[in-house]
Amino acid sequence: MSFKSILQDMRGEFGSISRKGFDVRFGYGMRSRLHRVVQDSSFVVEAFKQSCWANLPPELLRDVLMRIEGSESTWPPRKNVVACAGVCRSWREIMKEIVKTPEISAKLTFPISLKQPGPRGSLLQCYIKRNRGSQTYYLYLGLNQASNDDGKFLLAARKCRRPTCTDYIISLNGDDLSKGSSTYIGKLRSNFLGTKFTIYDGQPPNAGAARVTKCCSTKLVNIKQVSPRVPVGNYPVAHISYELNVLGSRGPRRMQCVMDAIPASSIEPGGVAPTQTEFVHSSLDTFPSIPFFRSKSTRTENFQSGPFSGAKDGMLGLRNKAPRWHEQLQCWCLNFNGRVTVASVKNFQLVASLGNGATGQENENVILQFGKVGKDVFTMDYQYPISAFQAFAICLSSFDTKIACE
Repeated sequence: MSFKSILQDMRGEFGSISRKGFDVRFGYGMRSRLHRVVQDSSFVVEAFKQSCWANLPPELLRDVLMRIEGSESTWPPRKNVVACAGVCRSWREIMKEIVKTPEISAKLTFPISLKQPGPRGSLLQCYIKRNRGSQTYYLYLGLNQASNDDGKFLLAARKCRRPTCTDYIISLNGDDLSKGSSTYIGKLRSNFLGTKFTIYDGQPPNAGAARVTKCCSTKLVNIKQVSPRVPVGNYPVAHISYELNVLGSRGPRRMQCVMDAIPASSIEPGGVAPTQTEFVHSSLDTFPSIPFFRSKSTRTENFQSGPFSGAKDGMLGLRNKAPRWHEQLQCWCLNFNGRVTVASVKNFQLVASLGNGATGQENENVILQFGKVGKDVFTMDYQYPISAFQAFAICLSSFDTKIACE
């Protein structure tokens, strides 16, 4: 019996698995669909208990699930792996053990994968589509360059202009880009000039993370108060700075990043970067998320007013790789290995800075690269030790208007 037949047989035994899908619509008729298993109801559990799979020995069940995970290595077939994780809690625990993190497998499977470091030694290829009319941005995992499909939807962001700053709200749901949504996972905030940015995570990246947003300890859920497991807030995980260009000299933008949640030792052999294993406020992987409303809060912004000081306290520092001037083309050039085809001031490659300040040495290994390939279409390739969420937020900073950096 083929793996596909086994999976179809399992579905027929315990009933169809309920899924929640949503369409991301674009102004030019483009559509993309993301399906997530979201139900673990008593009906499904009872149906499963009466099926022939209920008495399957655990060792044999694990072997079957491992074979399914191994055979469905790419999207869209990999949605069957997510479907298996939605059967019941015991199946979910087995699948969580079988499915490795992107650092090891170089695959994005569950939503939490977007918060985990990318693969070591290779770039995970994604791309971003911009909708100018609605000021929204959509991140996809490319399936096939020859395919007309948009690819696997990953994240979405919406630009929100404010009197003194600009926010980019980042969500797992392309149709609900509000901070009060249960699919809100973080944001990017800029200063008035668009030269300094802070990336905020909706949950602590590690146990010692400092919380910026002060919120109440309880949240209203369907007119009931539910206490979350950890305080709700915005946790700063990275700071981005673009060098001022008040004299208007020619050349690309210069940017530097300090990854507050990633130690500099992570890029060394044997180094480790913090890895989130679950969403703390709601199980967004395969089970229903608990809707909550974020209360009004007091925020403390800490944009640096002076020169960018670079990485400090052992945190990882990133800087854009210096381009070279091409005499024949009369332009600044970087080697994107065919992933970027249109010249743009937004294009950049980030490498690790091995020292503090402007004189620090560069590591030649590209951690993140971003560039234009068409009208409102950009590639985004990233690898360890940053996550897809962090890479997406850094790339969003390049879209923002920069009054004194051009």
